[in-house]
Amino acid sequence: MENELLEYECPACGGMLEFDTASQMLKCPYCDTKYDVEEFRKRLAEKQKKAEEAKDSRLEQSNAEWVDDNLLIYVCQSCGGEIIGDKTLGATSCPFCGNNVVMTKQFKGALKPDCMIPFKIDKEAAKAALKKHFEGKKLLPPSFKTESKLDEVKGVYVPFFLFNVDATGRAEYNATNVRTWTSGNYDYRETKHFDIKREAIAAFDDVPADASTKMADDLMDSIEPYDYKALVPFNPAYLAGFLADKYDVEADKLVPRIRPRVESTLSSQIDGTVGKYTTLNKRSRAVVLDRVKSRYALLPVWVLTTRWNDKPYVFAMNGQTGKFVGNLPMDKKLYFKYLAKYTGLIGIIGGTISFLFYMSRYWF
Repeated sequence: MENELLEYECPACGGMLEFDTASQMLKCPYCDTKYDVEEFRKRLAEKQKKAEEAKDSRLEQSNAEWVDDNLLIYVCQSCGGEIIGDKTLGATSCPFCGNNVVMTKQFKGALKPDCMIPFKIDKEAAKAALKKHFEGKKLLPPSFKTESKLDEVKGVYVPFFLFNVDATGRAEYNATNVRTWTSGNYDYRETKHFDIKREAIAAFDDVPADASTKMADDLMDSIEPYDYKALVPFNPAYLAGFLADKYDVEADKLVPRIRPRVESTLSSQIDGTVGKYTTLNKRSRAVVLDRVKSRYALLPVWVLTTRWNDKPYVFAMNGQTGKFVGNLPMDKKLYFKYLAKYTGLIGIIGGTISFLFYMSRYWF
């Protein structure tokens, strides 16, 4: 199986370029030269074309060999070292020379993403966000802050499918309005019954679902939303210095994941049109997805892994907005200490209120 390795070599000094989140340009960490992403893509495309015409020997050694059904061995074009990756790996760096490479076969033809959002936040900001995530967590074991070790911080372009959905919703309700009044020696009560039906059509744009089995769905859902106005056409130059995967879950398999979100949102919108009644009971509800289309996107995610008491803890940060999520351990002793404290306080307050109520019968 042939897989081309695409490298981003600085024309000025030969160093390996990386995508710089601050300038949104390719930057050489050695000579600090910066290059516009689109212009460099055109330059690289022209270079590749000439190399193919000349049958450049470097391309001949870019074949990948299968280790097993899931692993591939690539040969680094800079140092000749072997890069081992799974079958979904799309971008990485050589463990021997640090060369940033893109497995171009992973992003060709039907596998080519339609769009992507470049990283806006760098690694140092991700590390700082992890420390801030620890702040104010009263039940966090004190030793976790001092003894937990940061194993890995990696920027990953995660494959997502963004769904555009047309949906039709229908709902039926039983409602009542009750009015009471007094006239003379009589109390009156009037109850009006209503049979309410509602129907709505709505269009949903860019409903996301991650398409990688490597990523926990709850983490990927929790770092939303992304600003999809920042989507740009796919350009492999943005991958330089980051990891990337191709999808391993087909779009049609993800429809059950987005369906509850569409149903919940449309149902809430329909409920909001009903108005106020004394009582309101929903008799039935149905939401039909009339049209479902998707596009393939790569979205930026910082993944941080720490280890404490021989247990890994994984955190994720939106590489565009900085939203940070991840579960932390809880100190059970502190939990029961706070529980006893606040339970006792509530008991004291409740007892004081009862005492004052009892004494008010005699004092006032």
